[in-house]
Amino acid sequence: MGSRRYSFKKECFILSVDVGTTSIRCHVYDKEAKVVPLYPETGYVEMDPDAIWEGFITVVKGAVQDAGVQMRQIDAMGISTQRGTFTTWDRTTGVPFHNFISWQDQRAADLVKSWNSSCTMRAIHASMKVIYLLTRQKRALAASLVVFSTQHVTFRLVWALTHYKQVRRAVAEDNCCFGTIDTWILFKLTKGRVHATDYSNASSTGIFDSYQLCWSGFLSFLVSLPLSIFPKVENTDHYFGSTDPSIFGVSIPIMSVVADQQAAMFGECCFDVGDVKITMGTGTFMDINTGSKPHTSVAGLYPVVGWKIGSELVYLAEGNAADTGTAIKWAQELELFSDVQETSDMAYSVGHSDGVCFVPSFSGLQAPHNDPKACASFMGLKPSTTKSHLVRAILESVAFRNKQLYETMLRETCIPITTIRVDGGVSANDFVMQLTADLFGRKVSRPQHYEMSCLGAAFLAGLGKGFWRTREELKNLQSTDKTFLPPGAPSPNLEYMPVLHSWERALRRSMNWYKP
Repeated sequence: MGSRRYSFKKECFILSVDVGTTSIRCHVYDKEAKVVPLYPETGYVEMDPDAIWEGFITVVKGAVQDAGVQMRQIDAMGISTQRGTFTTWDRTTGVPFHNFISWQDQRAADLVKSWNSSCTMRAIHASMKVIYLLTRQKRALAASLVVFSTQHVTFRLVWALTHYKQVRRAVAEDNCCFGTIDTWILFKLTKGRVHATDYSNASSTGIFDSYQLCWSGFLSFLVSLPLSIFPKVENTDHYFGSTDPSIFGVSIPIMSVVADQQAAMFGECCFDVGDVKITMGTGTFMDINTGSKPHTSVAGLYPVVGWKIGSELVYLAEGNAADTGTAIKWAQELELFSDVQETSDMAYSVGHSDGVCFVPSFSGLQAPHNDPKACASFMGLKPSTTKSHLVRAILESVAFRNKQLYETMLRETCIPITTIRVDGGVSANDFVMQLTADLFGRKVSRPQHYEMSCLGAAFLAGLGKGFWRTREELKNLQSTDKTFLPPGAPSPNLEYMPVLHSWERALRRSMNWYKP
């Protein structure tokens, strides 16, 4: 009997699902399902809600089956999702009013530009400057410089309310639900019983006040967003309810919901102030743990809630570059290479990029430039330019954007950086990793498993369920694949500075390209 009890205990599992921009991953056993972005018009990026839901169910069932376990053996589920991608739906029927509008979508770019140059924004900036001069509060200084961005939900949601009559009608009838992907998945898993999100996802929308920890009444009033449509915000390790038994045959407790970048931060065990995580996937996201207080930025870093567990509240400062994996995938579709694993060797096969510069801004430029009208471009092409030169230029651009984000983070936060860990699919590229370490003048580490969002969601769910007891136990589970050291640590490699300066010149020429 004792042996059987021990065996049963060993056969319990944590199910973790990560809904990303281009794929769904479930970790009981590795399994992938494709999510195909839709491009109905230039600048529009959408995702089919039903395809996401069906992909979610398929990948969970397939992963559990492939792992050779039963659904009844799953102790808890953790969910990690991309942020800033939203839809709205009928509260009664659960039917979406429109496709998910992706975080990469640019349909609100003109609206954002109009607001950023409006008299209202000028008045807000002026009043905040006066408050800053009187109080010297950095938050007032940041408010005097703040600009809206297409990556935040705010004006994409304003666009949806303006253009979709059925959404406006549902709002008037108090029958409209808004949600990012996590909220939609929760609603579906619980058959409409739960309309909720967590602090990490809410704080990434641009509509949530990360200082007051609530949906911003002021911003909602300013741009006419109805507060009634927003989900309830819960702790990251909250028990969100259980899956309806009709879906998987059993009820599975949902013990964590977390945004993908914050999940990766937790999966990397970046629990201490000064820990830095860089995720290089579809985009690059650089986060630093700032502790119990939100960082107030004047250059485009964004304060987000990392996680809220019980009374513990951890903030991150985040900068991002939107088109990392996107640029590499684009180059592959142009047949610059057949296998992405070839790219590092191709870059190393030439000593330089032959003066070619690539600006990776298919979705505009983010911090510290914050220009939604920037274009992607190759510059410096010559008859001598080869595919290897082009590939090297693309990979260099990824590291150069890392450098810009890193310097912004150092300058803005004034927090001594303790560790730098890099994950995401692009981190498998040794050329990008080594050049990043060279430009930082710091050691950077790559974990054995690149996909940290799933692991972070699993850690959070497992801690909530008692599957793991302490964070020290989680740290002991970490494994490093490779460490990259700069040749002249602790100072950056100066040999690359002329190339970096040429690239910065190309970047400036790409800015404000798409004028109204």
